Amino acid sequence: MSQYLDPEENTPLLKDDSSRVDFLQDDDYKSRWRSIRVMYFTMFLSSVGFTIVITSLWPYLQKIDDSATASFLGWVVAAYSLGQMLASPLFGFWSNHRPRREPLACSILINFAANIYYSYVYLPPSENKYHMLVARALVGFGAGNVAVVRSYVAGATSLKERTSAMANMSACQAMGFILGPGLQAGLSFIGEKGVQLNVIDLQLNMYTAPALLAALFAVVNILLVVFVLREHHVDDHGKRIRAINYGSEEQLDLIQEIQGEIDQIAVLTSNILFFIIMFIFAVFETIATPLSMDMFSWTRKDAVLYNGVILSCIGFESILVFLAVKFLSQKIGDRPVLLGGLVIIFCGFFVLLPWGNNYPQIKWADLQNDTVNHRTIPLAFASNSSLEPTGCPAEQTWCQYTPAIHLAQFISADVLIGVGYPACNVMSYTIYSKILGSKPQGVYMGWLTASGSGARTLGPVFVSQVYTNLGPRWAFSLICGVVLVAVLLLVALYRKLIPFSVRHGRIQE
Repeated sequence: MSQYLDPEENTPLLKDDSSRVDFLQDDDYKSRWRSIRVMYFTMFLSSVGFTIVITSLWPYLQKIDDSATASFLGWVVAAYSLGQMLASPLFGFWSNHRPRREPLACSILINFAANIYYSYVYLPPSENKYHMLVARALVGFGAGNVAVVRSYVAGATSLKERTSAMANMSACQAMGFILGPGLQAGLSFIGEKGVQLNVIDLQLNMYTAPALLAALFAVVNILLVVFVLREHHVDDHGKRIRAINYGSEEQLDLIQEIQGEIDQIAVLTSNILFFIIMFIFAVFETIATPLSMDMFSWTRKDAVLYNGVILSCIGFESILVFLAVKFLSQKIGDRPVLLGGLVIIFCGFFVLLPWGNNYPQIKWADLQNDTVNHRTIPLAFASNSSLEPTGCPAEQTWCQYTPAIHLAQFISADVLIGVGYPACNVMSYTIYSKILGSKPQGVYMGWLTASGSGARTLGPVFVSQVYTNLGPRWAFSLICGVVLVAVLLLVALYRKLIPFSVRHGRIQE
């Protein structure tokens, strides 16, 4: 019996099956899975780095620079995705030609420095908002290492192991998105004033403490990458590929040994599908708060609280979906799971379409003219009233003729999208990694990550414009159309989205 037989695809989250046969429990196997777990942790910290300050960005920005506007906040939020979009192909290219430990260590070091920078953006005497913009862009640039993480896990697992490993990695990413806001909330007890550390000229408060904690996580991460991570590369059968001497003829010989060309149509299709999936979720997370405030007359405080609870529940739901996908894809295959996920997302947005004879409460009383500055200001700030006006803003004319979305519709859509999105997310780059086969995947994974980052940048801009000007009926109808395009594209090129080894006849599908 060969020592390279594929292990069964029933790896528990973050653990390999302790009942595996003895010949697999050699040092190389253990080292390989230790390294993969380091990648899980790196992916977890990448998502924590994004979310750990996200709820405090706006008050921190207002505190350090009173000239900052809500529109500038949009640029600060988008800066993370833009930085990641630029960095992903660069780190991916680097990982193809040098040991992957190098781009990982460099990116984590950038992330560490960027979080320290973020903690000191209040120090410059002016233009503090631009310092915050640069700091968040650098944090995103450091997060471009997810392309290297995905390419490493894809190259270190067999076809049978890969779906399970990718699901585990996605679950770690989801846990990071859940834990990040929780850590921010836990550190809020420090308060706005906090403690002044004169020795290092640092004001430790509820805004700077989360970034400093993220920097500490980066230190732990870089130590694991340097001292635990090892280079491992196996083929689609799980057979170890000999070590690469980077930058030499040996590396070129190894690449040439992997016969066959990558299907570029399948690569392009996978990138388009991933862009659409990330675009859809970016739209969903952007529109949730304003939609709920308009339709249910929630106050700002209620909207933050209730949507925070809902997003946390969706996060936990996603982890269950990631675990279920590991087994479901083994039974019916990766492509049917991806197709089913897209159909469920379509149903989720279709449920959100307004209908009936009930209309949202109009926020007529929230506007008052400021005759001195010739502008319109909220009445709640212009008067002594402590009541916050709620409802659908009168300046959104569609509020007067578009039926209200019911709370049951909103919750149902949340549940459906919470099932469909994680299934599509993990299946899209699992299929992509299998299409690429055993060839170096760094650059290709970089483009995939860049397409997702681009979607997360464009999605909020798209939905904010369409929703504000045309209303939810147009916004969600267009999203349903986009999802339908993704379904038709997947169906049309279904037979192209197959593993590299299957395409070249080395493995039976």
